[in-house]
Parts: sequence; structure tokens; C-alpha cells
Amino acid sequence: MSNGSLYTHIQNNIATIEFFHEASNSFPSELLERLAKAFNDLSVNKDVHVIILKSEKEKAFCAGASFDELVAITNFEEGKQFFLGFANVLNAMRKCSKLIIGRIQGKVVGGGVGLAAACDYCLATEQAAIKLSELTIGIGPFVIAPAVERKIGVAALSELTIDATSWKNAYWAKAKGLYARVFETISELDTEVEYLALKMASYNPDALKEMKKVLWKGTQNWDALLDKRAEISGKLVLSDFTKKALQKFKK
Repeated sequence: MSNGSLYTHIQNNIATIEFFHEASNSFPSELLERLAKAFNDLSVNKDVHVIILKSEKEKAFCAGASFDELVAITNFEEGKQFFLGFANVLNAMRKCSKLIIGRIQGKVVGGGVGLAAACDYCLATEQAAIKLSELTIGIGPFVIAPAVERKIGVAALSELTIDATSWKNAYWAKAKGLYARVFETISELDTEVEYLALKMASYNPDALKEMKKVLWKGTQNWDALLDKRAEISGKLVLSDFTKKALQKFKK
């Protein structure tokens, strides 16, 4: 299976990052590294005032981290590095000096929910249901939890995490604050994403940069926090419970 693709396109002071993987837009480690680098590079690009994050195709926005890599983990260091993949992306999004619009066209699972939560403003379709299923395989959404909690609160994070086999629909996600607006169709979504991005790109970039700092106030400890969370997951993935749960996913 390929490592997927990631492209960045810049026009009218708007950078669009578009990612793809044939396994429901999931992320192998290499693709996560490329995504973190894209945010870091755009953060210092003076031609960019705003960023759009999107995925290819019409179905899943993101199915989280690569299950093939998860199943292949054999020791703690491998486990920690695997979970640091999303930690590094979330920290890159947090530190990025540009506001990020999430274009969420379809279902979102696990780490994908973390990506959506780390966007500064998300627009979605009715198909963009969300699920955190990590507890079903003996781990938990430890790395992404700070980002999700920051956006939807502890109560909603608790509901989403504990009810690990159920989808929450896009309107639930909107009511909790993950999505700003929900549209019936992808074409309506794309029209609004473009309109919003053009508006934002016309604003004072220094004001946008300062607003980003305000929105992320109180998260300066995330480098250390997410590293610790990756260690928790790195240990749990080696547990007998998780090894047994993952057997059914082995090819």
C-alpha cells in the first residue's frame, strides 16, 4: 500500500493542503510527517494569510492513523513514535501563525477528529459523522484528547470516547462546537469554504496572526503534554488486550 499523497497549492494568499490515502484517507507515519512540515512551512510563508485543510474524494475525511502500522508495532519506542505522528501534527497546527479552515466532507474517526479539532474553524457536510473508537482496541484517544477537549469540552469528549462504537452525527458535532456550519452537499460546502477563505485572506494578516495566538492561549505546555500522552498509548498498544484485539486486523 502506498504512503498516500499530500499537495499544497497557494493562490490569492490562500494555501490549500490536500491529502489522500486509499485506506479512507488514513495517515501512515510518513504522511503525518509531511503534513506537519507543510504547516510549519506555511507558518513562515508571507504569501499565505489563511490555510484550508481538506482531503480527496467524497467519502471519508480521515480515518485516523494507519492500522497497518499500528498492527506492526513490536516495542515501546515504536509505539511512542507511532503516536507522536499525530502529536507532531497537532502541535504544528497549534503553533502555525495562520488560521486554519477545516473542510470536512465525510466521516471522521480517531486521529481525524483530532485534526478537525485543531483547525480554527470547521465547515462540514451532513455526512461528516464522527467517532472515537480507540477504547474498543484497548487504547484511548490520549494524544488527540487535548485538542478535542479544547473544542468541545470534557463532557462531550467523555461521551464520544466512552460510547466508542457509536457515530455522532454532524449536527451533534456542530452543537458541541466542533463544526461551525453543516451543509447538505459537498458543492455547498466548497462554495462556502472558498467564500470564507477569500474573506479571511483580505483581512489584515497581522490581525489574523494575533487572533491565532489568542485562540490558542493556554496551550503552551502541549509539546510536553502530547509527548507524555504518546507514551501512554505506546505502552497500551503492547498490552495483551490490544494485541488480541488487533489480531482481527492483521492481513
